[in-house]
Amino acid sequence: MFYGSVVWDPWLIVAQIVCIQCLYYLTLGVFMAIFVGTRVSRMSLVYFFDYAAVTISTVTGWCVIASFLLSSFAGAGFLLYLIERAKKCLDFSATVYIIHLCICILYGGWPSSITWWVVNGTGLAIMALLGEYLCIKRELREIPISRLRSSV
Repeated sequence: MFYGSVVWDPWLIVAQIVCIQCLYYLTLGVFMAIFVGTRVSRMSLVYFFDYAAVTISTVTGWCVIASFLLSSFAGAGFLLYLIERAKKCLDFSATVYIIHLCICILYGGWPSSITWWVVNGTGLAIMALLGEYLCIKRELREIPISRLRSSV
């Protein structure tokens, strides 16, 4: 992608937000199925959206925490391939977690657990900082120029 001319495209931004959000919940679901699904008899949305499920007092709570943090690492990879710009990583990461906060509020009320805030704040930091790091590494790569010799 050529970054010289900046064009504001709201449909692209909305599509990127939807894609990042869907991929975040997809990977969260995969990690929840692996870590939490093996510990509980029935999976439900409680583990995704209820702040009480994010706890350090049970092994299942630790599995929920691990799922959230691993999803933020995967989210950084999604930022690398879908957003491609280091300066946009914080915006899109914050958007993912703000939408998640809104869904959590609608599902179970205002998160009153300090553990929930720490886990989601850490997840936001991981996703934004690792995403920026990966995007910067990609942006700073040398542009390969092949030297073609003319046969004279």
